[in-house]
Amino acid sequence: MPVAPHLETLSLAHVPAAGADGFDGHEAVHLVRDATSGLHAIIAIHSTHLGPAAGGVRRWAYASEAAALTDALRLSRGMSYKNAMAGLPAGGGKAVVLADAPKTDALLAAFGDAVAALGGRYVTAEDVGMTEHDMVVIAGRTRHVAGLPVGAGRVGGNPGPFTARGVLAGIRAAVRHKLGRDGVRGLHIAIQGVGSVGGALARALAAAGARLTLADADAGRAATLAAALGAQAVPVDRIMRVPADVFSPNALGAILDEASIAALDVAIVAGAANNQLATPADGARLAARAILYAPDYVINAGGIISVVAEYLGEASLDGVNAQVDAIGPRLASLFAEADASGEATDVLADRAARRLIGRQ
Repeated sequence: MPVAPHLETLSLAHVPAAGADGFDGHEAVHLVRDATSGLHAIIAIHSTHLGPAAGGVRRWAYASEAAALTDALRLSRGMSYKNAMAGLPAGGGKAVVLADAPKTDALLAAFGDAVAALGGRYVTAEDVGMTEHDMVVIAGRTRHVAGLPVGAGRVGGNPGPFTARGVLAGIRAAVRHKLGRDGVRGLHIAIQGVGSVGGALARALAAAGARLTLADADAGRAATLAAALGAQAVPVDRIMRVPADVFSPNALGAILDEASIAALDVAIVAGAANNQLATPADGARLAARAILYAPDYVINAGGIISVVAEYLGEASLDGVNAQVDAIGPRLASLFAEADASGEATDVLADRAARRLIGRQ
């Protein structure tokens, strides 16, 4: 009989608090190890104030366990804020799997056992480095998982297309607010990252008449998509210096810092990447340059909207699409409030999210 993975609950005294790293109090953080499969993971539960802590699991080649912990903490807090701002009955959590062992079905099953051991406090789903197949394997060991294949007309599977749909709605809202344009036809949009979300977004923008410049860590993937869409591809280290109307980051986070913001030549930043601001000061830097910023966890909520709907079994595909499309009006209200108050959009979003989860 398989031995259950070992879950070590980390002392909250050793979890960074709000401050330089931008964390605030987490309810629980678990280190997970399974000697047989090689599983090495962290599950961070930030808040269950609004419901079970919902957030995906990502697999990444972290430089160290400390780096993985930092990512899990930032991502789980972001999920609390994202779910609250999307009006979902869910708290925020995140899991990270360190890629120091092969991703086998045995490893995935062990992760499922770890999720099951938490008794529903954490609900997992697909994120970077994971697939729909992986969710099916995990679901063989726990019911607290979403992103599973379902029949036509229902919600399930890869949440990436829902994320892309929400980002498109957010870009349209930002373009209307900042540029006074209804639609993206003729606008130049620079997209960083063309994987599941960024690729779907690029296709939708091209179909809507936007002119695109693409970049990806996989240069071949960017070149192939650019050729298919009549777009331009540039090296990934150049994309943030491309003059454009909109810069859309859809890869990993912490890419907006003092140096990169100074180099931007765009009117709008709106994309799906999590934790885009490297520090809390960077939202103010964007505002000081009159660059309209769509807070990441507001604009990229489409995927988690679909995940929570699937988990609760409450919504049709049409109903979820309507919830995702509401991201546009939500951002429009936030942009108007920022204009009226003179405060940065990220500050306003953070304040509203903290209030919703009882942290203010």
